[in-house]
Amino acid sequence: MLKLLQTLFRPELVLRRSSSSYVARMRYLMRLREDDEACLEALRSGRLLLYHRLAPLLQKTPAGLFQLPNICTSDLEGVLDKLGKSHALVKEAVLIGCTEKHEAQFSLDVGSLEQSEVERLCGGAFIDLRKAFFLLTGPEVPLVARGQTLLRWHQTNGFCSASGHPTFRNQSGSQRICHSSGHTYYPKMAPVVIALISDGSRCLLGRQATFPRGMYSALAGFCDMGETIEETLRREIAEEVGLELMSFRVSGSQHWPFPQSSFMVACHALVSPDNTEVRTRPLSLHQTLSLSLCLSATPSSPPTTLR
Repeated sequence: MLKLLQTLFRPELVLRRSSSSYVARMRYLMRLREDDEACLEALRSGRLLLYHRLAPLLQKTPAGLFQLPNICTSDLEGVLDKLGKSHALVKEAVLIGCTEKHEAQFSLDVGSLEQSEVERLCGGAFIDLRKAFFLLTGPEVPLVARGQTLLRWHQTNGFCSASGHPTFRNQSGSQRICHSSGHTYYPKMAPVVIALISDGSRCLLGRQATFPRGMYSALAGFCDMGETIEETLRREIAEEVGLELMSFRVSGSQHWPFPQSSFMVACHALVSPDNTEVRTRPLSLHQTLSLSLCLSATPSSPPTTLR
């Protein structure tokens, strides 16, 4: 035990962890969020993700794949010059992250500009975010989702709920302040539990009337105030399909930008195989699938067109 503690608390081990690439990036981002001048300086050499009324700009590569264009601040200023617009628009960009080389990443909505002209000058197309999810790969997906979510939050939180007066953002966009009431507002996510329900050999999927034909989903629901994950899961399963939860395990989590901004907690839920009579609510439909059928499902081919 003593040897283990000595290993864990070696000064050189702590030093290596503290100076890791990840820690350095987080410290850098924290400084940009807290220091307006430092954030402006980073914006001058940073990378911009452009949106037009919250639809992200995508580019098609010669290989037929899609990516987020690599647009720096000087590139956008050149576009603004050609359109006869002020460079002041650039300062409305919101900080969303940074690369391992400490290149700051920002999102900016250019909805005040003519969409077709921006697309022509930037060599891309603005695509609905849901469609963009199927076109992008890798780390670009959570990045473009985070960028849109923060832009939407700023667009819908321009006034203080206590005083009714305008709120003002800091340069990074990490908060908004009402100078009248003194309240500070921060971007928030609503917790949601999504679960694949199984009786050990079959799983249960559901669909809403608004879903495309043939589309089913795992069951999901928002956490009520004060609920734990287990309480939300137990209640949602009872409400939606009339079954009782036996046990569950958390499988993962992710941010989800719809309908506003959600924190999705993914679970596997087990119900008793002796009591699987599904009693759905009106206007809902559910489907029970066997394990063999799920394994035999063939994924669809990736999209090859922008629209």
